[in-house]
Amino acid sequence: MAVDRLLINLDLNLLVTLDALLRERNVTRAAELLGSSQPTVSTALARLRRYFDDELLHRIGNRYELTPLAVQLAARTPPAIEGVRRVFDVRMEFDPATIEREFTIVTSDYAASVLGPIVARLVAERAPGIRLRLQQTTPEVVNHAQETLRTVDGFLLPHGILTDFPYTDLFGDRWVCIVAQDNPVVGDTITMAQLEQAPWVVLFHRPTAFAPAAQQLRMLGVEPRVEVVVDGFLQMPFLVAGTERVALLQEHLARRIGPAAGVRVVECPFEAVPLAEAFWWHPMYRTDVAHTWLRGILAEAGRELIAERVPELG
Repeated sequence: MAVDRLLINLDLNLLVTLDALLRERNVTRAAELLGSSQPTVSTALARLRRYFDDELLHRIGNRYELTPLAVQLAARTPPAIEGVRRVFDVRMEFDPATIEREFTIVTSDYAASVLGPIVARLVAERAPGIRLRLQQTTPEVVNHAQETLRTVDGFLLPHGILTDFPYTDLFGDRWVCIVAQDNPVVGDTITMAQLEQAPWVVLFHRPTAFAPAAQQLRMLGVEPRVEVVVDGFLQMPFLVAGTERVALLQEHLARRIGPAAGVRVVECPFEAVPLAEAFWWHPMYRTDVAHTWLRGILAEAGRELIAERVPELG
């Protein structure tokens, strides 16, 4: 493999300075953040401007704004720094009690709500220097999973969405229907005809982005009459409450927020294929000892979630 001449001549210290400048948009504050002197940071800014042939920061009145190129760099710099940190943080010995690191996990609001509190508690108890960043998933992120998984630690997603990536199974869940507590049409049970006639709250509702259970309904010949489209599961119960709407929700989540939202659970009148939630990650983390520890924590949190006793909803 040929040697990358660009990297040989590049001072990686400039990457850290660039990140500080783009965050603070001010040489003095960037110097304070770095614990450096203002002249040193000014010199580094001059070198960066020559390298990129761009001002990066330009003055507007009494403040500095990012140039269009700097806006692009601001999105790329933090993942690049994290990548460099991971290269030099690989050690044969790993002590979670002393390590300092941030793990970024792309997740739905559902998984963040039911699994996130357990994971956060386990991490805080065993690795106080580790910070969790839970990043909301979107159809665009999932559609570009190959690129995204190089810049984050992994996805919390059910089977059936990603393929061809390593994964760690975490927990299972099943789909239930939710209706308003005072729904005048639906009693203790709901029929397929009622599902077809009722107004729906659905997730995303795009050709390549949908809840798997809703897709199962379509395969049974029922096309939901969509009245409200949302981009997260947590919103659904509150948009069902006080209406004749219906939605499909994961049971673990429905049990937690149903009473507060004013909805009740009824069994699906069809055999909805259950969810199998997993943590998906890039093969480059296979021998990363810290990442291996994270996967173990997630698996333990999944087992604890399965063992939880949550009150039934009527």
